[in-house]
Amino acid sequence: MIKEAIVKIVSKEDLTYDEAYAVMSEIMSGETTATQNAAFLAALSTKSARAETIDEIAGCAAAMRAHATKVETGMDVFEIVGTGGDNAHSFNISTTSALVAAAGGMKVAKHGNRAASSQCGTADCLEALGVNIQQSPDKCVELLREVGMCFFFAQKYHTSMKYVGAIRKELGFRTVFNILGPLTNPATPSMQLLGVYDDYLVEPLAQVLVSLGVRRGMVVYGQEKLDEISLCAPTTICEIRDGWFRSHVITPEQFGMERCTKEDLLGGAPEENAAITRRILGGERGHKRNAVLLNAGASLYIGGKADSMKDGVALAAELIDSGRAAETLERLIAVSNAPDDNVPDDKMPDGNAKGSNAPDDSVRDTDAHVGGAANAHGVVSR
Repeated sequence: MIKEAIVKIVSKEDLTYDEAYAVMSEIMSGETTATQNAAFLAALSTKSARAETIDEIAGCAAAMRAHATKVETGMDVFEIVGTGGDNAHSFNISTTSALVAAAGGMKVAKHGNRAASSQCGTADCLEALGVNIQQSPDKCVELLREVGMCFFFAQKYHTSMKYVGAIRKELGFRTVFNILGPLTNPATPSMQLLGVYDDYLVEPLAQVLVSLGVRRGMVVYGQEKLDEISLCAPTTICEIRDGWFRSHVITPEQFGMERCTKEDLLGGAPEENAAITRRILGGERGHKRNAVLLNAGASLYIGGKADSMKDGVALAAELIDSGRAAETLERLIAVSNAPDDNVPDDKMPDGNAKGSNAPDDSVRDTDAHVGGAANAHGVVSR
């Protein structure tokens, strides 16, 4: 299938959902060559000014999910994540916001890896905070139940990415995998806040999320080229609510906040970003706290813990100032480092011994109805 798909893409034709699914399934099964994989990724990324279509993204994401280790949680799970690729080098806003959302009673399943476009990815930050990121599926479910937050280390749950990891690094430009990472959480979240690196992705990815089972969520783009709800500029939002979409724009001023520059949100090495997170959860005021309040507030609104995003921002501030968010971090550290007696050392998802932290670059962390006719998979074609 991959040969036919490459010919079709080079001819500037779009793949159907089924074709995209079939090709990605071949890649994830190791049935294709490195040359074919590189040709497919390059052709897909350069097919048009806006690269991949909704069907292509949804088909690839569904196939990648099918080849991942799936985790049944029995809970309504939420994820807050960005595609990366914005080159903002900000501190770990989504990770800090996730801790606040968990403190508010949400079940937050973070999914990511080490840094790609910055110095510090989700895994790096959590590890620097003292969280054990090498967790079995059973342990992650335990963390969700007892703490309200867990972390799926992508390299342990997407072992088929070994077939394309080196190729992605050698290509050196964005591919469809930059978008697929945030769409392939092993816990299949029903709620999600997804930040994207370009405004053209906002509405298409909202449709993709619905096709993948998301009932409530937002896809957001900070107009200062941030894959977060921005404190620096207006933010374009496509809100998802049980199958319908509402597109709108928000500004920091609507929440009584002053704008800042991207430099005000800069992070650094993992230890520095971990210290920033601790200071914010400890009550430190300033632009970094406000950036977290916006994103945590949206998360709490998505999760039904607040009636509006403005109420969510107020609740996020209360969760921080009361110490509940900091307490959630300490509980996450303690429970994640407690022994996982249910899983033998040789039965981790990737076959590594428990506690192993061997590097694997195959997966990197990147921290109103829209017009068109829906196909058989519930995906609206542009």
